[in-house]
Amino acid sequence: MARYGPDPEAVAARLGEVGYVADRTLATALALAVTLDRPLLLEGPAGVGKTSLAEAWAKATQARLHRLSCYEGLGREEALYDWDYGRQILAVRLAESRGEAERLRTGDLYGDEYLLERPLLRALRGRAGEPAPVLLVDEVDRADAAFEAFLLETLAEWGVTIPERGETVRAEVAPVAILTSNRTRELSDALRRRCLYAYVDYPAQDQEEAIVRANVPGLGVALARQVVAIMARLRSLPLLRVPGTAETLDLCRALVALGANEVTPERMRDLLGTVLKSEEDLRLASEGDLAALIAP
Repeated sequence: MARYGPDPEAVAARLGEVGYVADRTLATALALAVTLDRPLLLEGPAGVGKTSLAEAWAKATQARLHRLSCYEGLGREEALYDWDYGRQILAVRLAESRGEAERLRTGDLYGDEYLLERPLLRALRGRAGEPAPVLLVDEVDRADAAFEAFLLETLAEWGVTIPERGETVRAEVAPVAILTSNRTRELSDALRRRCLYAYVDYPAQDQEEAIVRANVPGLGVALARQVVAIMARLRSLPLLRVPGTAETLDLCRALVALGANEVTPERMRDLLGTVLKSEEDLRLASEGDLAALIAP
């Protein structure tokens, strides 16, 4: 499958086919990342669709999605590859029991049957003529600086070395790499320069209305508009954890499941836990004027 050129309309249309509503700026950034073989760094609040963009593009292009979820202490073994040490030990003992230990070569213990591929290495296995794999490096800001440096080297060369085998694996087709960050830690300038960049903010009300109508079957137009207005007002409150688009979708799905045609103060009080995820925020909203919160 050929990659799309830098045509934001084509990219936005393909994303729209799988329920992802992207504005022109984000569609342009993704189109250029695909065309120029450059990683795309997405920053913004939690729950605004950064991770979903990678999932949507993989679905839209029928490509394999390789997801690396970052955390403090993440090392190359968890990200790139590791060895099945248990099977290697069994192979050595079996060779010893057969009197073949001297003939067992080191290379025999590092064949494909012992190699445990992790997301980064799997993303480099794409073949020409197939859809470019999608590599999602999720919440890269949670990893430490040492891993960030390793990741930068991999993204720069689209290749890795497996020293135990004296082999360098290089991608036949560069993956579409999407990195996400919630800005819990400042990323290095070197990583930022390597990537294209887009900031994903809370959507405007008309865009969020399009998102919920595309992703929640059975949701009426009036109810969608009311929910989006409620979420905009909630985000204006001094909350500890501001709800994102993911929470808007949760509220819409809850309303559809309950067969609701509108949001009343009583129903909103019951459903606050779908969008607010801390005791302090629940108290702030429930003690406020819920009638004003849901007013047309």
